[in-house]
Amino acid sequence: MIGALASILAGGLLLVWPGLLNGYPLVFSDTGAFLHQTLGPLVIWDKPHVYGPLLHLFHWRISLWGPVLAQGLGVSHLLWLLVRSLRGRADPALHLLACLGAAALTTAPYTVALLMPDVFAPIVLLALLLLGFCREALSRNEARWLMLLAAFGIAAHLSHLPLAAAMVVMVLLLARSLRATLRVAVPLLGAVLILLGTNLWGHGRATLSPHGATFLLARLQADGPAAAVIRERCPQAGWYLCAFADRLPMDSDDFLWLPDSPVNRAPDGSARFLGGALLSAEARVIVAETLRARPFEVALSMARNTLRQMVMATAGDTLVDSHLRTALRPRIAEGFPPRELAAYDAALQSRGRLGAAAAPFLWPHGPLLVLGAVLALLAWRQAMQAGDRRRIGLVVGLLVGVTANALATGGLSKPHLRYEARILWLMPIVAALALVPRRVDPQ
Repeated sequence: MIGALASILAGGLLLVWPGLLNGYPLVFSDTGAFLHQTLGPLVIWDKPHVYGPLLHLFHWRISLWGPVLAQGLGVSHLLWLLVRSLRGRADPALHLLACLGAAALTTAPYTVALLMPDVFAPIVLLALLLLGFCREALSRNEARWLMLLAAFGIAAHLSHLPLAAAMVVMVLLLARSLRATLRVAVPLLGAVLILLGTNLWGHGRATLSPHGATFLLARLQADGPAAAVIRERCPQAGWYLCAFADRLPMDSDDFLWLPDSPVNRAPDGSARFLGGALLSAEARVIVAETLRARPFEVALSMARNTLRQMVMATAGDTLVDSHLRTALRPRIAEGFPPRELAAYDAALQSRGRLGAAAAPFLWPHGPLLVLGAVLALLAWRQAMQAGDRRRIGLVVGLLVGVTANALATGGLSKPHLRYEARILWLMPIVAALALVPRRVDPQ
């Protein structure tokens, strides 16, 4: 037991080393919004009220190192369970080697050390794969823990809902077991209940996403189909966006966040506070009309964005200091002791120096992903030849998972570097572990 705990702890520390290089946990502009969910407290219109409370569970207004260490330990524990399931017994040396490989050669540590719900993408995928194909290698309490962890992980970011749904379908088709499928479906159902409950409490509506249509509209108008529908239906439709038909399409991020975008500034020039929330009812109508009128254009755009997202998997946008001074620093200043603010101010990232400091460590990421694709094919072939349903499920599930993540982020939102980097690192690690022979103890 002590050896297992020491191995998991050591693996967790390896997986958060960029935070040590930085001198502070890695952060993003949205980290400030998640902190504000409990420090305000404030219900954020565009984010599930889940990750913020989970952060608070470990920082308690003292230090943000607590959540980072918890993330590292969580991912390390899942890799421990994966190694044990594949090897047939605990193997501390192989577990540490897997953590070291992930930390040194992949984008994993830049996701695990980052205070964003991105960390739950690999957690959800690993947890559901273990529940679907490795249940006999888990204790009852471990299976319960994975279900609970996956449920909150799915609820932490809306892109994890299609990822989890894809896993349910995949387990049903590969495992051909109702019991295995239910084990994977239970966390998804739990996440749905969490989202319905928190949105009822925070927004007065029992819905998965009270304003999610605004984000889908942003994607569809940027790709062109929704912008074309707006031009065709206006001015007769009477939509608010008719006044901006000549400005569309525009970049989806600009559409959502620029102060002078159609979302955030009215035709008369006045600012629209929470413009994305105000637009959501109309967005639902325009999205529905776009899907009805131009389904093939929408499908083609989604496929193109999904493929683009699949090849965008670098740590670049987790190392920047964009908008941190206005979006995050005030949250730390108002909610934490002065020493925490001083540590944040002294960190490389807040001073714009983290990218240069991390640059020498980034070069293996691309080559290893290419190698990972080769290893995944070899692992699948080996498992098929051996008739090893567990390894077949893990490898195929991994490939389905990373593709579903690309669809949910790039296809439905916008391709960003960190969206696929947060999960694609699993491919070389899981594939390599699947190629390691199962340990057979001497009789």
